[in-house]
Amino acid sequence: MSENKLSFRALQLANEQRTAYGLRYNDFMRYRKHCANRTHRLRSTLKTTHGKGREFKKLPPLSTDSIKDGHLELLLFESERAWAYSQDLVTQSLQPANEDQAGSLRHSATGRFRRAVHWSTQLLSHCQSLYASSRLSAEGLMQITIYTLILNGRFLRYRDNFEDAVIQLSVARHLLDELADRAATSRDQALATVFADEIGPEIRYCAHELGRERAYDVDAIAAELSGKHRGEIVEGCDALIQKFRQEGEVAGKGEGRKKLTTLMWEGQPVPVRNPELVDVLLRVQEAEAKITQSREPARAEGTSDKGRKGKSGSHGSKKGVAAYDAILLALSDAEEVARKLVEAQQNSGSSSTSAAGTRDIHFVHAYIVYQLLSRRIQRDLLLVSALLTSHRPQASAKPKKEHVDARLYPAVVKLLDTVIQGLAQMRNLSIVDESPDLASAVEARLTFTKARRCSYLSQCYVAVKKYAEALSLIQHATIYLRETRSTLSIFSEDPISSGSPAYYPLTSSDLDALEFTITQDGLTIKNEWFAYNGGSIDVDNKTYKKPLFFDIALNYVQLDMDRLQERAGKVSAPVLVPVQAVPAKSRLEEVARPKTPEPQAPARGGLSSLLEGWWGRK
Repeated sequence: MSENKLSFRALQLANEQRTAYGLRYNDFMRYRKHCANRTHRLRSTLKTTHGKGREFKKLPPLSTDSIKDGHLELLLFESERAWAYSQDLVTQSLQPANEDQAGSLRHSATGRFRRAVHWSTQLLSHCQSLYASSRLSAEGLMQITIYTLILNGRFLRYRDNFEDAVIQLSVARHLLDELADRAATSRDQALATVFADEIGPEIRYCAHELGRERAYDVDAIAAELSGKHRGEIVEGCDALIQKFRQEGEVAGKGEGRKKLTTLMWEGQPVPVRNPELVDVLLRVQEAEAKITQSREPARAEGTSDKGRKGKSGSHGSKKGVAAYDAILLALSDAEEVARKLVEAQQNSGSSSTSAAGTRDIHFVHAYIVYQLLSRRIQRDLLLVSALLTSHRPQASAKPKKEHVDARLYPAVVKLLDTVIQGLAQMRNLSIVDESPDLASAVEARLTFTKARRCSYLSQCYVAVKKYAEALSLIQHATIYLRETRSTLSIFSEDPISSGSPAYYPLTSSDLDALEFTITQDGLTIKNEWFAYNGGSIDVDNKTYKKPLFFDIALNYVQLDMDRLQERAGKVSAPVLVPVQAVPAKSRLEEVARPKTPEPQAPARGGLSSLLEGWWGRK
C-alpha cells in the first residue's frame, strides 16, 4: 500500500502555478488560459477525454484504487480555471466601459465561482477516500481541506454572506497556523504563511461588516471562531491535526530538516513569508557555511606557516576570494526574487498583506541588498589584500628602491572604486538611513576608502612623472582621513565591526597606519619632484637647467679627491719630501725675451733687380 501512496500537495501546486503564470500581477486571463491548456494535456495523458467531435462520451466514475496524482491535479486545475474565470469577469464588470453589461458579467462570474466550488468539493471527497485507505498523508488532506475552505469562504463573501464566510476563513486560518508551526521545512512554513496572509484581510473585512468591535485583531477572531466551529466544518478535525503532528515527528526524526536560520536585524527577526525567497535564502545559508568552513583551515595554515610566506599565502588568499562566488550568486538570485515581489506588489496596487507593525517585503528586499553589497565589499577588500601581498617585496639586508609592477596600483584603484560604489549604494538604503549609528559607520568607511583610493592613485601619477597631481591627491587623502576620524568619534560602538559578518573592520590603528603612509608618500613625492625638474610645474626635464651654484661648484672649484679619500680613511697619507724654497719673482720684474726676427724680403733676379740697382733701390 505504501508503494501506491500519493504525494499530492494542493497548496504548493496552486501557489507555484499562480506565481508563474500571471497571478503575481493579477493577470487572471493569462492564468485561466494556462489552466485550460493544462487540463487538456492532463485529460489526454490520463485518457479521460469526452470523445471526439460532437459525440459526447460520458466518463466512468473513478474508483479509489485507480486514482493517480494526475486525476487530483486535473480536478484542482478545473477548479482553478473556473475561479480565475470568475475573477476575470468580476474585473471586467468593474470597468467603466462595461457599465451596461455589469449585471450580466457579475451573474456569469457567480456561475463560474459556483463551478469552482463544485470542483474543489469533488476533489476533497476523493482525498478523504484516499486518506481513509492510507494512500494520502494527513498533510495532503489538510492542504486540500484548507484550499476548499478558502474557496467556499470567498464565495460566501462574494455573495455577502459574511457570517458563514468568516467562519470558513477562520477555520482555514487555524489549519494554516498549524501547518506553519509543525512544518518540516522552511519552505512549507512560508507556504502556509503566504495563504494565511492572503485571507487575513478578508477575515478583517467580514468582521468589520458584521460590526465586531475589534475587527482588526485577525488572530483573536480566527482563534475564537475556529475553536467553536472547526469540528462542524471539518469532519474529524482534531484527529486529523493529531495525525499530522505524529507524521511530522516521524519525518523530523528520519530526515534532517532544511530549516532556515532566523535572520536578525538590530535584534529583531526578519520575516520571510514567501516560498521562493526561502529557496534562495537556503542556498545563501549553505554558501555562508562553506565560507566559514574554508576560513578555519586557512587560519590554521596561516598560523603554522608564519615563517614561510610567499606563494602559499597568495594561494590561500585566492582560495578565499573564490569562495565568495557561490554566496554572491545566491544573494543575487535572492535580490532578483525579492525585487520581483516588490514590483508585483506595486504594479498590482495592493498594500502589504502582513500585519500592521511588521516588516514587509520592501524591508526584506532592502535587507537582502545590504547583505549582497556587504559580501561584495568583503570580496573586493580581500582581492586588494591579495594583490598587495603578492607584489610585496621580499625583505633584504641592503635597502633597495622598491620596484612595483605598473599594473598594480591601477588594479587596486579599480577595486577601491567598486568598494566606494557599493558603500554609496548601501548608504542610500532605507534600513541604513533609519539607523543613525549604522549610517555614520558606513559614511566613515566611505571616506576611509576614498582616502586609500587617493593614496594609491597618487602612485599612478608618480609613475608617469606627474608630481603636481600626485601631491594634490595626497592632500585630498589627508582631508578624507580627517573626516573619517571625526565621523568615528560620534558613536561609541561600531555596528559594522561588532556585527555578523564584520565585512569591513575599521580601527584607529588602521587610520594611524594610513596617515603615516600618506605622510611618507608626500615627502617622497616632493623629493622626487625637486630632483626631476626643481619643483616646477611647467618646465620639462629636458629643458630644465641646473641652478647657478651647481655650475660654480663643478666648473670653478677644483675638487681635491685625494684629500677627501685621505680624510675618509680609505687612502693612507703620502710621505712628505722636503723641497727647497724657491724665491718668488716679483710681478714688476721684467723677463728678458729674445727679439723677434724681422721678415726678410724674397730674393729677386732678372731685369727688375738691374733697374733697381740703377735707381739706388735695394
